[in-house]
Amino acid sequence: MFSKILIANRGEIACRVIKTARRMGVKTVVVYSDADAGSMAVDMADEAIHIGGSPAAQSYLVQDKIVDAVRKSGAEAVHSENAGFAKRLANEKIVFIGPNPHAIEAMGDKITSKKFAAEAGVNTVPGHMGLIADSKEAVKIADSIGYPVMIKASAGGGGKGLRIAFNSAEA
Repeated sequence: MFSKILIANRGEIACRVIKTARRMGVKTVVVYSDADAGSMAVDMADEAIHIGGSPAAQSYLVQDKIVDAVRKSGAEAVHSENAGFAKRLANEKIVFIGPNPHAIEAMGDKITSKKFAAEAGVNTVPGHMGLIADSKEAVKIADSIGYPVMIKASAGGGGKGLRIAFNSAEA
């Protein structure tokens, strides 16, 4: 068992990992950008380390900054959902917590993963299975499906998680 882990996620996922770690008696460290300085995950974690500016390319996607945060914090393992980063952690001899890189790659795109699950015989929620160009198209599709609808970024949702829209204004 680890005594301290670093969470290289943000938003809803980071909060879930923090809650689970807390129940297990494990201390948590989160990394955060300028945009997430006041986030719930930063407030919840035992420690928080600033890793850069708001754009992900200046913070969350800079693996060196996260590896430095691991070393600085003394974390014994890292939770992430980035397959490339999982491979980097292995090369750095840092324990990775999360799905194996193949699973991350397979499940990273929500449309592909839903098709993969359906092909495997897993029950899935019916809905739109393609990319949606803009909010007008999203409302048109939601109107045709019927409310409420669940809306999820197919990849790179910025930690927002799943959202429910009960009407066209919310969609």
